[in-house]
Amino acid sequence: MTQKYEPVIGLEIHGELLTNSKMFCGCSADYGSAPEPNINICPTCTGLPGAMPVVNKKATELAALVGLALNCSINKHNTFARKNYYYPDLPKGYQISQYELPIAEKGWMDVNAGDENQLKVRVRRVHIEEDTAKLSHEKNYALVDFNRAGVPLLEIVSEPDMRTVEAALDYATKVRAILRYLGVNSGDMEKGVLRFEANISVRPVGSDELRTRTEIKNLNSFRALTRASQYEIERQIKIYEDGGSVLQETLGWDDVRGVTISQRGKEDAHDYRYFPEPDLPPLQLSDAWIDSIRNQLPELPEAKTARFISDFDLKRSEAQFLTSEKSLADYFESVLSKSKSPAKAVHSWIAGELMRYLNESNLSIDDLTLSPESFAKLIDMTTEKVISGNSAKVVFNEMVKSGSDPEQIVKEKNLAQVSDEGFILETVTKILNDNPKEVESYLAGKDTLLQWFMGQIARTTKGKADPNIAKELLLKGLEERKK
Repeated sequence: MTQKYEPVIGLEIHGELLTNSKMFCGCSADYGSAPEPNINICPTCTGLPGAMPVVNKKATELAALVGLALNCSINKHNTFARKNYYYPDLPKGYQISQYELPIAEKGWMDVNAGDENQLKVRVRRVHIEEDTAKLSHEKNYALVDFNRAGVPLLEIVSEPDMRTVEAALDYATKVRAILRYLGVNSGDMEKGVLRFEANISVRPVGSDELRTRTEIKNLNSFRALTRASQYEIERQIKIYEDGGSVLQETLGWDDVRGVTISQRGKEDAHDYRYFPEPDLPPLQLSDAWIDSIRNQLPELPEAKTARFISDFDLKRSEAQFLTSEKSLADYFESVLSKSKSPAKAVHSWIAGELMRYLNESNLSIDDLTLSPESFAKLIDMTTEKVISGNSAKVVFNEMVKSGSDPEQIVKEKNLAQVSDEGFILETVTKILNDNPKEVESYLAGKDTLLQWFMGQIARTTKGKADPNIAKELLLKGLEERKK
């Protein structure tokens, strides 16, 4: 069936900036560690009359850093505005934000659009604003905690360039990775420090019109972004097919029911009655200051991925896995620098046993106590066939538990791999002699028994027999029994 409609998707990404103090006052921005509500507050962040805001210099630097990482132009003259609306979590009755002149605009990012196709998604703007207080809704009332009010917030707004949910997911994933690489945001979506808002409309395939859109607010996981976007696309298509019209509105996402729900009619910019913030002068940024921020840019995920492919002969998927987190990429390079094994072997161990251990232990790479030196030594012992792959897994499990040296573990557990052909041949011959029915079945065409025989060899030798030598001698022994 030919597809009749295509989605038009734009994303707004809100990320709290990792600063010590709030955006316009000196209160602590670390609201997550506050022992109780409403203690990291002052007249400015609680919106008391006469309180004067002052711009956070560090937040401005971090915002410019993000703008440059997203290939944006930095506006040397940028201004703050009052975004007027009432909600209980907004103590002043307006939010200090940037509107006409944001700190950065007109950027872009390459996104995977599927089938190996790359899409250049335009970044409309990157602007600074302040976060709201936190509301806790009870049955008949709501509680407000102002510890979060005024925390520096960065908003990254894309153009509506994405045509698939997969492209939107890739864009969001890459933005999060960049924010973490830059050290400006932890990326911990469960704590609400990074939130997505999806602007979605649908139109007939081949059309270039921009139809009525809806905005899905406060999506705090990639899963929620994917499910909510897909649901909203299908909902709008059904409305058009039934002859109806899509209403411009703000939606919430009910993750339990898997549906979008209407919250309010969608506001346009004029509904917010923006006007220049009278208590803050425009920010004037010099070329020298912008260059100093540009010099702080680290190697970003896309560049690191390209280098891993060219320098280490990795596949794109392998390189992208390793560069998905800066700490993971750093650990890989640290292990590799201390190892004599190929990069693919190091990748295989990290993607396999190491990630299995981290996932099962509910740990991140930052929590890992296994030193790169010890891990490199274990990988080399496996590559050089000092121990078998199975024994190496035993050693690895012991290393992450006790922190012991791999050579010491191998010695204590007598796990050194045996390459003596005489010893292995004796084991192979005994196994073939003890299992005549299995030999007969294999020779009759049941090839899957080869792995069974290899398992018997591993079990008998406690995993110490060199598997390549064992397999060669096993095949030779089976061939001789054909005669």
